[in-house]
Amino acid sequence: MNTKTKYKAKKIKIVFFDIDDTLRVKDTGFIPTSVQRVFKDLKKAGIKVGIATGRSPLGLVPEIRALKPDYWVTINGSYVEDAKGEVVASQPISEEQVAAYKTWAAQEGIAFGLVGKDQASLSERSSLINEAIDIIYPDLAIDPDLDQKEAIYQMWTFEDEGQELALPEDLAQDLRLVRWHPNSCDVVIKEMSKAVGVEKVLVSLNLKPENLLVFGDGLNDLELFDLAGLAVAMGGALDSVKEKADYVTKTVEGDGIEHALVEMGLIPKILQFPQLDLSQAKGPVVQLETNLGTMKIQLFPDHAPKTVANFLALAKDGYYEGVTFHRIIEDFMIQGGDPTGTGMGGESIYGSEFEDEFHEELYNLRGALSMANAGPNTNGSQFFLVQNTGGTYNKKELERGGWPAPIAAYYAETGGTPHLDRRHTVFGQLVDAASLEVLDTIAQVAVDPIDKPLEPVVILKIEVEE
Repeated sequence: MNTKTKYKAKKIKIVFFDIDDTLRVKDTGFIPTSVQRVFKDLKKAGIKVGIATGRSPLGLVPEIRALKPDYWVTINGSYVEDAKGEVVASQPISEEQVAAYKTWAAQEGIAFGLVGKDQASLSERSSLINEAIDIIYPDLAIDPDLDQKEAIYQMWTFEDEGQELALPEDLAQDLRLVRWHPNSCDVVIKEMSKAVGVEKVLVSLNLKPENLLVFGDGLNDLELFDLAGLAVAMGGALDSVKEKADYVTKTVEGDGIEHALVEMGLIPKILQFPQLDLSQAKGPVVQLETNLGTMKIQLFPDHAPKTVANFLALAKDGYYEGVTFHRIIEDFMIQGGDPTGTGMGGESIYGSEFEDEFHEELYNLRGALSMANAGPNTNGSQFFLVQNTGGTYNKKELERGGWPAPIAAYYAETGGTPHLDRRHTVFGQLVDAASLEVLDTIAQVAVDPIDKPLEPVVILKIEVEE
């Protein structure tokens, strides 16, 4: 995401979402769990949320209603209400225009639909109509005279794919066609659109378009994109929508809405901290066998891919066999991985030093496996295991320093070396108490004035459990 988009995001005070293939996958009804989190976090940040859809209130499924937005812009802007059900805007099609439209549809030989605030109906049923409408409005009744019972806000055409349609002059003065399906168009009041409905909300809140962020994927979102200060297209959006967007995010299934809002800084990123719940960790586990015991280590390839690949390749090649832990400092760490045993040697599989891979979900906690280095981006083969047992850190002070609360609590209660965070790449974690026992045993060996063990602590082998 570029700097300009992030700057625009600082002005956002209200966010509107399309429904189909934006909040929800139209074909399956799937809504990511992250969507609920998004709505709550935006509201918590003081940002209002709304839904802008071509659907009538009748077509709002329970899962969408459960999001409890501050505003509903429905029927392509013709009917707008707030969370309390108070009407912000209402513009039905005149009775004369509805009657004229029905006459024209009969002349053209096409089926039609009528959409009120509380009901919708079809003039007939066919496989073509069923395919187009049932996924959004299932089980609609056949009632070509719904207009005799309630106000009509929108109408539909149902025609063969590729069939050219143009409203007659008397209707085209006030109405227009907006295609939403290969076999169907919305028939709406000429000046009405999602953008018009959203603009009425902005006016009611005394907000400007620059305060508006919109998410969409289809043709009926383009006018919203023109209105908004910031527009985001979903990963599965039409190319024409992507071209007009300020930013193209991931798909619905890929938590695209959450991803974009986190990138913009409008909601916080949820961090997982795999070191705190190793039962959920993904990646290989290694058994590091020494002459003083064996330590089992969970690796984190999703977080530090290049570092893990380096360690695994060296381990499988036998590079570490017979290598000592050449530097041991009790209540700090044990360091090894240098075939020369001096702390000055060792090579990576890449033929040279390689870059750091710091990750906001990994920290130098007690039991962490980290890369030793001689400064930024100087990783080779050397690594260390953090042994510090804690008691010297204050949780609140660490939080004030920017450490996440769960990590600060672990440092305070269990130990680690927070001063090494963002200086050394963390890429693994001891998995059990037995491994920590071995770590402590090694840390307690006698050493000389330069922290080299008097009796060698040797890596016998490293076995990889894929």
